[in-house]
Amino acid sequence: MWMTFYVAVLALLRIPAYAQPGFISIDCGAEAGVNTESSIHINYVSDANFTNTGVRGTISSEISRQTQQQLSRLRRFPEGNKNCYKISVTRGSKYLIRTLFLYGNYDGQNIPPQFDLLLEANKWATVNISNASNPEFEEIIHVPSLDYVQICLVDTGHGTPFITTIEFITLKNNTYVTQYGSLKLYLRNDFGSNIIYRNWTDRDDYDRFWYTCDFKQDWTQLSASISDDSLNQNDYDPPATIMSTAVTPANGSAPLVISWEPEDETEEFYMYMHFTEIQVLTTNQTRQFNIRRNGESGWWFQNFSPLYHNVTTLYTPSAISGKVITYSLERTKNSTLPPIINAIEIYKVIDLQKPQTLQGDVDAITSIKSVYGVRRDWEGDPCAPAAYLWDGLNCTYGDNEVPRITTLNLSSSGLSGKIDTSISNLSMLEKLDLSNNNLTGEVPDFLIHLQRLKILNLEKNDLSGSIPSALVERSEEGSLSLSVGQNPNLCESGQCNETKKKNTATPILVASISGVLILLMAVAILWILKRKKSKVNHQIEISQQSTEKDDSLLQRKSQTYSYNDVLQITNNFNRIIGKGGFGTVYLGFIDETPVAVKMLSPSAVRGYQQFQAEVKLLIRVHHKNLTSLIGYCNEGTNKALIYEYMAKGNLREHLSGKYNKSPFLSWKDRLRVAVDAAQGLEYLQNGCKPPIIHRDVKSTNILLDEHYQAKLSDFGLSKVVPNDGRSHVSTIVAGTFGYLDPHYHSSNRLTQKSDVYSFGVVLLEIITNQSVMAGKEEKGHISERVSSMISRGDIRAIVDSRLEGNFDINSAWKALEIAMSCVSPNPNERPMMNVVVIELQATLATELTRTEHNNGGDPMYSVSAGSEDLYPDFMPFAR
Repeated sequence: MWMTFYVAVLALLRIPAYAQPGFISIDCGAEAGVNTESSIHINYVSDANFTNTGVRGTISSEISRQTQQQLSRLRRFPEGNKNCYKISVTRGSKYLIRTLFLYGNYDGQNIPPQFDLLLEANKWATVNISNASNPEFEEIIHVPSLDYVQICLVDTGHGTPFITTIEFITLKNNTYVTQYGSLKLYLRNDFGSNIIYRNWTDRDDYDRFWYTCDFKQDWTQLSASISDDSLNQNDYDPPATIMSTAVTPANGSAPLVISWEPEDETEEFYMYMHFTEIQVLTTNQTRQFNIRRNGESGWWFQNFSPLYHNVTTLYTPSAISGKVITYSLERTKNSTLPPIINAIEIYKVIDLQKPQTLQGDVDAITSIKSVYGVRRDWEGDPCAPAAYLWDGLNCTYGDNEVPRITTLNLSSSGLSGKIDTSISNLSMLEKLDLSNNNLTGEVPDFLIHLQRLKILNLEKNDLSGSIPSALVERSEEGSLSLSVGQNPNLCESGQCNETKKKNTATPILVASISGVLILLMAVAILWILKRKKSKVNHQIEISQQSTEKDDSLLQRKSQTYSYNDVLQITNNFNRIIGKGGFGTVYLGFIDETPVAVKMLSPSAVRGYQQFQAEVKLLIRVHHKNLTSLIGYCNEGTNKALIYEYMAKGNLREHLSGKYNKSPFLSWKDRLRVAVDAAQGLEYLQNGCKPPIIHRDVKSTNILLDEHYQAKLSDFGLSKVVPNDGRSHVSTIVAGTFGYLDPHYHSSNRLTQKSDVYSFGVVLLEIITNQSVMAGKEEKGHISERVSSMISRGDIRAIVDSRLEGNFDINSAWKALEIAMSCVSPNPNERPMMNVVVIELQATLATELTRTEHNNGGDPMYSVSAGSEDLYPDFMPFAR
């Protein structure tokens, strides 16, 4: 019987709660510098160093007398749409984050507010205060991707947002593991108790709130005396106070059922069940039970017996969903006692994967805010969520792309001083408006280097000196809208000295030597025109030298083509065969040989960097399973990559049925494609010195030639692992959502195992033909969906139904085993690509044996009812 479960029985060194290891406890509204040692032995610090906005407040004295000291204060935010706390954390660590709200009728209006709560760039929850005297709290388990976390309160028009305390508790990274997303607390219950517990009474080292049970079942309560020292703990560390009580069915023969109805049947949950035996059993007594989940035909867990004073935590590695979610603990035939359970924790998966603004842009705009003392609603992430964009900014929001700032409008903002250099770091800036301020000094040269800048408005300031000639030229060419009016001391380059002399000359002197001045002015004009022409020629020469320098970096001059060559090859871009983030792909011909010509779009994000990266890589690596670069064009703004033409399109088109020019991919064809793609990746990892990480392995980047040989393509995001002994590259996260290694996403540590994860996702696509991310009829990530199906042991429900069972069952289970090992959340559990290649080749050999023996696949070898029981060695455990 196949089951997916984890049993946590590891010992944990207990640390007193009052020592507060890994705690961040913030008393919101406390005076700056004031620390509060509460009656629960937790040291709270003032929030003054974590936020720059808001007003301190105090709850009503009547309610304050009945509560803890740190709950008697709060911070309210009557101004601004979004107000935030910025809290330093350890990137990649796992935290239980709790925010608490006690209204306490602090404003005397007795109208509790409602507002939204954001965590980083995502909505965490809607805070709805139902009772002025009772605290509300939100709790989430989250792994930050940066070295700080921003918690923001958003005014939604239903009263003034406020907050009472913020708490971060460090958890062990091997606990509360998810396949994606973060875990929002849904329920945490102590069975058999009528008391709500927290740290100060139950010594919970993770400071969890434990609530009484409200499942309204016909249960009998059990209790015993268990000391902290006598309880053998695990990494989840439920305290002895909680584990000293339990429930059992009042009817000893009846099952113990735990069930709940989600608001939405697509919501996904993780459940953690904590057990310990609290009764001393006699020699003729046994307590043994099975656990069934959601009415499934097989047991989720079988023949389980809790150990005396020994904590065992049962949970599944994949989430569960449904209209009603049910866990049924059912007594076995050999048991003399009914099942028991001590406590549960239920968490709902929430997807907090919307990317935050690029850190370089955040640093730049934060510096601008500080330099100019900008007094606007500038709190939290500048671009995300899009609904709470900073005033005066516009940003890009491409699919799965990190937001970038494209507009900065600080018109009429009371700015003074020079134009700050931090603006130069907003490399994607298209519009800059600094008009109607008190800016002084010269127009800086760094504005020239903002290549995407289309609108520059510097009107109505007190700028002086010369406008950089490159800006003037771009304005004259029409590529830049330049507005500099009403700056009395500002002039075009080369005109300032002449203007000054003209303004200081007396009328008499002008009259007496007018002829001489006219002659001098004529000479000056000729000299300026000649100088300008010389400068233009010099710039053309520099541009040519720059192109030549780029080409020298790219080596292989024989592979370069001019833009005119590209026009001839593509017949003036006559036929489009594809489009992507880089640009448009055209069909071309070189000596009657078809080629694919990919033109760089001027609007492509990081396009030129990807162009350079791809050329540099492909001119030095060659393999039968990597697309070949025939040549490239690097002429001014015209940049193109010329590849061999892959006549059969990409893998995703074939799996989806959109490529209707070719027959349906059989199981044998799919395994061949998988082997080819794996060999290409294996070459990048082991055949290249230093190794190369592709970073964007996905089914649309696996192309097929006319013989259906698969080749990896699109190397614009590739990274080289440096020869310095390191096994990873620390880099800004890039790739495609769904295929992106979650460990890389959370830690910014790129390794070869990141490509292994992406390949595992592709292999699951090949096997199942399911979408990677949730569609209309699906939910969750493909790895989650497949993992939940493995426990049923039915390979027919997993493999693409369009194959109609025409595959070798052994090879199907083996391919699935490989795929699930590749997508393991723990990179150390993923195989290297050379192992994947060997395993897939063996899998293909198994299928070839079947097809050759049966002349293309006799139905007698297809999957039939019960056949999965004949091949247990080939059925993988869920990972």
